Amino acid sequence: MSEPVPALVTLHVWRVAPSSVPGAVLRMARDRARVRRTPGLRFAKLLGTGDGRTFTARDADPLRWGLLATWTSTEAARGFDRTSPVTAAWGRLAEESWRVDLRPVSSHGAWSGRTPFGSPVPVRFEGPVAALTRARLRVGAARTFWRSVPPVSTDLRARPGLLTAFGIGEAPLGLQGTFSLWDSGASLREFARGPEHAAAVARTAPERWYAEELFARFAVTGSAGTLDGRDPLA
Repeated sequence: MSEPVPALVTLHVWRVAPSSVPGAVLRMARDRARVRRTPGLRFAKLLGTGDGRTFTARDADPLRWGLLATWTSTEAARGFDRTSPVTAAWGRLAEESWRVDLRPVSSHGAWSGRTPFGSPVPVRFEGPVAALTRARLRVGAARTFWRSVPPVSTDLRARPGLLTAFGIGEAPLGLQGTFSLWDSGASLREFARGPEHAAAVARTAPERWYAEELFARFAVTGSAGTLDGRDPLA
């Protein structure tokens, strides 16, 4: 049974200094229980990040960490930002932080056996949009999957309209994902129809790469802070 479409989805991204990496790793371990107790929270994943060029451990960026969350209301999300010990701790630790607010416009698949973004009726949204992909690789499928990634990643980063993109994951290997931000739905659709991406999608079923997969698109409704020195949406 599909879960309700959340009122709001947020992605927090924090960048830390090299000296603060041990503290960030500790936060990843300690914050899971604290996040789960947040009022109004439906689903949350603490995330490592990477550049997404190969989807292997070589991509990992130990200086940047994230939290994806879905909410029953905008008020619950804002309460988390204002009063949660999790955001307070990251505020003390991080050199830079960025939050983007998202509204699901389409979602297919599952994450940890759940449908965190519900089943929104697909709509076209021509303002800034975001795409999130996440997959759990099948044992034995990683090698052929990793060989397919670089051409798609290179094509992605050359696309007009891309505002930012990075890899996300709950673990260095096996649990793979990307988050990309675009200036319009048209730009994202052009990338999805491109030959490199289309070829990789066509191989997914016959190669049986994934034990679980999810693909979601979002309308971007707001942002705060900076990512690598600027707000990509500014």
